[in-house]
Amino acid sequence: VAAALMRLYEIQHGDITVAGLSTRDWDKNKLLQLIAHVPQGDKVYLWDETIGFNIGIANPDATPEAICEAAKQAGIHDFIVSRKDGYETVIGERGVRLSGGQKQRIALARAILRGSPIIVLDEPTSAIDSLTEQLIQANLKKMLSGKTAIIIAHRLSTIKDADKIVVIEDGRKVDEGTHHELLSRDGLYAKMVALQTELEK
Repeated sequence: VAAALMRLYEIQHGDITVAGLSTRDWDKNKLLQLIAHVPQGDKVYLWDETIGFNIGIANPDATPEAICEAAKQAGIHDFIVSRKDGYETVIGERGVRLSGGQKQRIALARAILRGSPIIVLDEPTSAIDSLTEQLIQANLKKMLSGKTAIIIAHRLSTIKDADKIVVIEDGRKVDEGTHHELLSRDGLYAKMVALQTELEK
């Protein structure tokens, strides 16, 4: 989904529109400026630089305070300040010294700092513990206010407040609606919610 939206490859059927204009008709560079993408942890690109650099690169004019605030919203600030060098901690090539969840939260902080009108979150809470997930979910409401967000998730607690949920099975859309609408239909989504609820007990 994210790759197609950003025209990293061209779709063969159908169309994707942004602001009423087909992505095929957008200048690719201008389209990419509108979108912040947070991939899954091990797919996050990080430089062999400091944590502060890897967040701040999203907005070269950002102050240290803004970088810190973005990290707090992404649930990574406490980890950063627990390191001896804090935001000056060098993380190694592609973030080799970080876990997948830590990489993803740095990417999330980067997206917050960038402030793009469209944000794509690919499994944003898949590699984190439940307490951190709750913190990020609470901050997501503030972070996504006034933006268009596309959230790809198997952990359904991440998407229950979405305006529209699209249920995909074997590459095809099988249902769509709000969380409550989908629960009332007792289809695949409701079964997945019941299963995850049971597993979390």
